[in-house]
This record gives sequence, structure tokens and C-alpha cells, in this order.
Amino acid sequence: MIQGENRSPAVGTAVLGAGPAGLTGAYVLSRRGRPVTVFEADGVVGGLAKTVEFGGYRFDLGGHRFFTKLDAIQRLWEDVLGDDLLVRPRLSRIYYDGKYFAYPLRAQDVVARLGLREASLCATSYLWARLLPRPEPHSFEDWVTARFGRRLYDAFFRSYTEKVWGIEGSEIRAEWAAQRIKNFSLGKAVASMLGIGRAHVTTLIEEFHYPRLGPGQMWETLAGRLEASGVTIALDTRCTALAHDGYRVEGITVGQNGTVEEHAVDGVLSSIPINHLVFALDPAAPAEVLAAADRLRYRSLCLVALVTDEEDPFPDNWIYLHDPGTRAGRVQNFGAWSADMVVNGTTCLGVEYFCFEGDDIWEMDREDAVALATAELARVGLIDPARVRDGVKIRVPNAYPMYDSYYREALGIIRPYLSQFENLATCGRNGLHRYNNQDHSMWTAVLAALNLLDGRASHDVWAVNTEADYLEEGTLADDLLDLELRPQPDLAPTS
Repeated sequence: MIQGENRSPAVGTAVLGAGPAGLTGAYVLSRRGRPVTVFEADGVVGGLAKTVEFGGYRFDLGGHRFFTKLDAIQRLWEDVLGDDLLVRPRLSRIYYDGKYFAYPLRAQDVVARLGLREASLCATSYLWARLLPRPEPHSFEDWVTARFGRRLYDAFFRSYTEKVWGIEGSEIRAEWAAQRIKNFSLGKAVASMLGIGRAHVTTLIEEFHYPRLGPGQMWETLAGRLEASGVTIALDTRCTALAHDGYRVEGITVGQNGTVEEHAVDGVLSSIPINHLVFALDPAAPAEVLAAADRLRYRSLCLVALVTDEEDPFPDNWIYLHDPGTRAGRVQNFGAWSADMVVNGTTCLGVEYFCFEGDDIWEMDREDAVALATAELARVGLIDPARVRDGVKIRVPNAYPMYDSYYREALGIIRPYLSQFENLATCGRNGLHRYNNQDHSMWTAVLAALNLLDGRASHDVWAVNTEADYLEEGTLADDLLDLELRPQPDLAPTS
């Protein structure tokens, strides 16, 4: 508990995490005249969307497209970056069974590469699944099989999904499929083979926006604007405790370079992993809440960046590696994202390995990881290994909140407990334990910040990016950002 004589100056609203959600929340609060301090454990802003620099190259931790149906979020991106927000053509493929398939899948490509017999069997399996009654799906496997058929699930979903999550598809909750796949392109491809028209597919786009110097440029620029407006951003500073009286958070404890400081706060907007938030509460949360937080799991990522003197080893922005014999799950070609991220005549490839902390790939040293990634890309025909000049390995903890068989029950215990704190709000991918894209993580931060400003939970951050409301959020975003963020006479800055 914070002691009065040890307190450092009050910090206004403390924002925990300087990723897309945290910085967006700070932007909303500062626009309404509230004093804000952002605390970030990393040495740079951007979180999972930061850009790493290595030997003159810049690379992304997974390929962050800037694509949204939220007009207000799009306008914010454009306002921050201006002409540095590039429009990029989308080109991606799937590597499966020794062949490369265009992605989004095209019927003629599927038939040509799978063969007429296998494509027909997939189409038959798809039709059979569509004709059968659909019981309520409980798992990812149930959800996909009911919509696309067993054969398509085994061919295109099983291997990659289990590689990403490290568990079987039957252990992944159906909510993840409903949120991430929606009207997925495999169904469109099969319907095209059968001559059946399909509705617009929300997950497929032909082009997208991307910052000239990578996604980190967006967050570095926004952070600079926030600091110029009076927002303090403390890097390399981790929140270790939140002191509370059961209804309000009164202060936080943060650590930096071995020193510890305690600050009084008006409120807290948290985008750090929700279980870390629970563990940091002082007094401690009830035993059942701590147990629920302990059951939440995350999938981590190791990115191996390879520098090759091949300017264009392949034209794709990224390729999904569905091959069970290849440990890597996906590879990015950053020269195809933006030419200004690489050195002329060369490129940088980001090879993604999904893992748990402590796995062999997580513990592997840089040299061995670079050798593994080089050998795997050479084996599938993507690069000439003799032309790889350098490489680096980056560990990314807590990259993906897991929708395993326990997460729903755990959140059902955690959410009601946290909701009793009138000046605490959570947002973002990890703050909600929800696998949102960048734009929806930002939108949850807008809503969470407005809830703090208005002193009531009038906006449901947990409903963002659900199947029902996806098409309607754009209008809400315009109304809330354009109208509610204007300073109001009764919302003067607090002292």
C-alpha cells in the first residue's frame, strides 16, 4: 500500500502500456484535457506493433497491415502519418503439400494444384457439411468442420492452426474461429468451383495501408505528438503494483533501472496482460480471481529476421507455411511491404516461430535460430541459403491470447471483479485477452478512455469485433471521436 511520505508526484491517469491501445487511450484522454502519464516496460513504444532496427534494416513483428472499417481510426492514421502512410498491394500465398496456393484462394488455382479429384472431394465434403444440421460448435475444429467440411479442415486448417497455438483444434474455443475467420476464403473458393455466388468477404482485401518505415513509425510519431502536448511517456518502466481500497485505484508502484517509485493516480487505463494486472493488485485479489488469472494462457513468438542479398527472393508480402514438416508458421518479405525498410538491392525476411516461453525455439541462441530459419526457407524453395548475409532473433512474449478450453470461464470470474473499480479500465489485445487486430485494439482504448472520462461504463469494450457489430462500429466511431473528444466546460484538467 502506498505510504504518503514515499509518494512521488501524482501522475493523473496512468496508462499502462505504450502499444496501439495504450497510446490511443492516452490520445483520447489528452484530447479531453486530462493529465496523463504512460508507463511502458519496453525501451520503445509500439508494443506488438513496434518496428525493430537491425543493421540498417527495419522489420515488423508479424506484419501489421493498416486496414479498418472504422473511418475515425483511418483518419487518425492518416492525420499522424500523412504521405508516409503508403498504399500497398496485397500479395500472399499458402505453402501446402509442396505447392504454393494463391491466398485468398482462387478456385482455378485450388483445382490446378490439388488436382481435380482432391478438389472435387473437398467440394463434396463442403456441400455435405452445409446440408447437415449444425449443432452448436464448442471448438475451433467443430466450427470450421461444420462450415467447410472435414476434408478442407484437414487440408488447410488443422496443421497451421495447431502450429500457431500448440494445441489441437478441438481444444481451441469456437469463439476464436467466429472472430477471426468469419466468411473465410476457403468457402468462397469452393463455392466458386461449384458456381455458387458468395457475399462480400470481410477478411479479404486487395490492398492496405502501411507506414513507410514500418508500423513503429505510427506509434513513434504519435508518441512524439503526445509528449509535445504535455503527456509524459516513461519507457523501461514497469508497473509492479496497484494500490486500491476495493473500489478505486489510489496509486501505482513502478520500477525503472532498479529504482522504485509510487505515484498517486486519478485513474488507470491498462493494456498490459489482464492476468498481470490482477496479480499486481494490492491488496491481493480474492483467491478465486487469482486462480482464474493464473489459468489464462498466451502463445509467444520468436521472429528470426534474415538479411539476404537477393532483392526479391519472392514477390509476396507474406506466405503462410502450412507444411507440418516446417516449424516456421509464416514468413514476411519486408522489402515488399516498403522499400524504405531495406537496403537497396537486398531485403529482410521475417520468419515466424510460434511457441511457448521455455520451448526449444524460445531458448535457442541467435546463430542456431538463423541457421534453422535459413534451412527451412531453402527447403521450401523460397531463398538461396548461400545469399543470406546476416540475421537476428527477437523474442515476443504474450503475443497471442489463447482461446483454450479454460479462458471463457476464467474471464467470467475476472471481469466482474475488475468492474467494481470505478477508475480502472482495460483495453487492447492483452488487456481484454482478446485476439483483436490493431484497429479494434485502438477502438477498445477509445471506449475505455471515454468510460473513465465519463465516470460510467456506458461503452462495452468487450463487444468490439464481435460478429454482430463489426459493420456498425464505423458510425459509432465517427460520432464518439468527432463529438465526445471535444473539450467540455465541465471536464477541465484535474490538479
